[in-house]
Parts: sequence; C-alpha cells; structure tokens
Amino acid sequence: MALALVAASASTASAQKKYDTGATDTEIKIGNIMPYSGPASAYGIIGRTEAAYFKKINEEGGINGRKINYISYDDAYSPPKTVEQARKLVESDEVLFIFNSLGTPPNSAIQKYMNSKKVPQLFVATGATKWNDPQNFPWTMGWQPNYQSETQIYAKWLLKNKPDAKIAVLYQNDDYGKDYLKGLKDGLGAKAASMIVIEESYETSEPTIDNHIVKLKSTGADVFMNITTPKFAAQAIKSSEIGWKPLHFLNNVSASVGSVMKPAGFENGQDIISADYLKDVSDPAWNNDAGMKEFLAFMTKYFPEGDKLDKGTIVGFAVAQTVVQVLKQCGDNLTRENIMKEAANLKNFRTEALLPGIQINTGPNDFAPISQLQLEKFKGERWELFGDVISADAGG
Repeated sequence: MALALVAASASTASAQKKYDTGATDTEIKIGNIMPYSGPASAYGIIGRTEAAYFKKINEEGGINGRKINYISYDDAYSPPKTVEQARKLVESDEVLFIFNSLGTPPNSAIQKYMNSKKVPQLFVATGATKWNDPQNFPWTMGWQPNYQSETQIYAKWLLKNKPDAKIAVLYQNDDYGKDYLKGLKDGLGAKAASMIVIEESYETSEPTIDNHIVKLKSTGADVFMNITTPKFAAQAIKSSEIGWKPLHFLNNVSASVGSVMKPAGFENGQDIISADYLKDVSDPAWNNDAGMKEFLAFMTKYFPEGDKLDKGTIVGFAVAQTVVQVLKQCGDNLTRENIMKEAANLKNFRTEALLPGIQINTGPNDFAPISQLQLEKFKGERWELFGDVISADAGG
C-alpha cells in the first residue's frame, strides 16, 4: 500500500506546473522590439498587429487560462538601441522570451546576449539564413523563408527563362542585403560572374537612392534585382520614371501593396516579380476563403485603424498565431527550455494566412519553420501568383 501511495504522489508531482521568469498561473510575459521610428518604420505595423492579436486571445480567455502581457519597444532599426531594449526586457521587465523582433542587424546585435542568458529569441522577423543554427545558437529561431532561398528561386527562374540576362543588383549594405546577394550568386552558380553586371550597395542613412539607380541604368542592364527595405523599395520602383524599364525582381520583405506598391504608384510597379508565402488581401481569389475571412474579421474588430493592404498586418497575424500554437503545446510547462523544445516541434502546422500547400515544420535540427515560396507578378493593383509552390532548402 505504501508503494502505491509513493507512486501516486510521484506522478502528481510530475504533472505540476513549471515556470521560468515571466510565466505564472495567470500571465505569460512576452517581449518584442520593433522599428516604430527610423528608416524601417514601415515594419512597425507588424508589432501593432501582434499587440491586437494578443488582445483578442486575452479577451477569449488567454492560453491555457493565462493572459499574454505583450511589451513592445522601439529601437528605430538601430542595433545599439536594440541591445539596450533587449537588456531592459530580459533584466528589468523579466519577460519569458523575446518574440519576432525585427531586422537582421538588430537581431544580430542581441543574438549572443540572448543565447548566453538562455532566453528564447523566437521567430525573429528576418529571413537571414543564420537564424537556422541550432547547434551554435539553440535559443534563436527564424520564422519566414530565408533570404538566400528566395534569391536562389529568382536565379533558377532567370537561368531557365532569361539565360542571357544582364543583372543589376541594388542591395542594403548589411547582413540582410548580403544574404540575399549570396543566394542570388549561389543560384546562378558559374554564370553569376557573367550575368551580374553591377553590384551596388546603399546605406539606410541615405535619404534617397536616386543616384544609385542612375548608375545601375547606365550599365544597360535588362534585369533589376531590388534588395531593399520598404522606404527604398518604393523609391526604386518610382525611378522607372527615368526611362529604365528592366525586368524587375523585388524581394518579398518589400512586396507590400499598402506600404510599397501604392506609394510608388501602381503604374510604376507593373510586371514586377516577387515571391510569397502568405495570402494577399488584395487578391479576389481569397474573397470566399475561410482563412482570409478570419483575418479580416480580426482586423475589423481588434485593429480597425490598421491598413489591411499592408503586408505587415497579415505577417503579424500569422506569426502571432504560430507563437500561440507553441504556447498551447507547452501546456503548464512554461520554462524557457520547453518553449524552444515546442517551437522545434511544429508538425505540418498551418495558420490559414499561409498560401495553400505551405506548412510550418520544425525539428531539433531544423530551425527554419517556413521553407516554401510561390512566385508572383504585379498586375493592376495586386499580386498574381504563378507557377508551383517551390521548396527552398538553402542554408539547411
């Protein structure tokens, strides 16, 4: 009888709640860092959408009975400021983890700190390939398809459809821009040296990139690889007014209809090619889609002032749904270690914001949740998908 009692009490103990700093019976404290100001402020809407989504979750009773306390700070896309905000979140606010902080240079600046503190740097809002490195950085995980994979897909398309292309590349002079450039060169392989006629970089501190565009045009290139963040992407698209009309590839991170294509002028964006993994609100193909209806209902109720045409809103919605799934899987074991364990245990998970055929999968050695994309072309006032969903396996 005594043995039976011991066994029963042991199993009860193993089912007890486990918490790290930032989690209690009633609360899960999540930190976030966004560029609400500065050169990448167009992305700030992602953080605002996430705040609205967590409000929705809280109003519906929270996650396993716990409300989310979402603390989001501005870093103006300045890495020293990101370091300051990360320390504040971890050491003063005592968050359980930092979620979806934006930008390659800002996240690079805090990666070693987060890993030394063993605090999850979860679903970072950047597609740099280096976030998929569980051996060296087990506390950092990406979310969106990686940049190298995306430009490799463009390279494959060019080799097949325009093998004699003369490519002019404009890229942001940081880890984000260089990652995209590497993917393009890897994708073109031996032909990279002959096909790329100019590689031109710009700094985010520059007010305008007009002089760079004039330089690219002077090379006679007939393909433009536009590796820029929203403010500069809109400038580059507008520059078609100087009479340079190359085949234009635009990186996914700036393919927002609301924050890039509309300000640049729809007439200037015709036939630009990009790639996507999320449904586009402006595409009537999704008018009767259950997932799109869910997204629009959320926006109407919880973020009515948000621009539904801004890609940042559907990104924020989809990544917030993903972290909610991770927290549901954690149950009552809300330790930082278990957060990472469950983040690396997503199997064929779908937020309905994803394009059909695209799923989220992770594992202990696979910290790249989304690795599929579909090409799209800008027509009229929206993106039109074409071709098949392509799996991208660059960088592991």
